[in-house]
Amino acid sequence: MLGAIFTDKEVLEMTYLLQTEMEELLLDLEDERIEGIVKRSMEERYKIVFQLFRRFVPPSDCGRYLRSFSK
Repeated sequence: MLGAIFTDKEVLEMTYLLQTEMEELLLDLEDERIEGIVKRSMEERYKIVFQLFRRFVPPSDCGRYLRSFSK
């Protein structure tokens, strides 16, 4: 188990970075030109980034980035 201590400013920066990454991934996942293994790897990356994001923000702020992966 690993731990880290962040300042308030670092938490805001990390939250911003994770939000930006998730927004870019969401846009790319909607792109119909991307197929197959590339899209699956992007979905896996999104899940990991979202799990990290959940550690930095309250649950009420996570709803905007919830995604259904059932297809």
